[in-house]
Amino acid sequence: MQLSGNSARTVADLAHHETGVLLSLDLEPALADRLMLLGFLPGESVEAAQSAPGGDPRVYRVDGTEIALRRETALRLMLK
Repeated sequence: MQLSGNSARTVADLAHHETGVLLSLDLEPALADRLMLLGFLPGESVEAAQSAPGGDPRVYRVDGTEIALRRETALRLMLK
């Protein structure tokens, strides 16, 4: 699902320790399914944690688990 307009925020837009609520995953089905199995489900809270030098990849906390995502993937995870 894609959102129109420039006001759409993504997981990649979260500041360090900021939390957002996931709206949708705009990814290939196989990758979306894998992330959903790891807890990235619409309605779940996602918190931005530490990142590698240069900012990529970055660790996100979801459902009590820390998962590193590359920026190109985090840009496809839409927030409410």
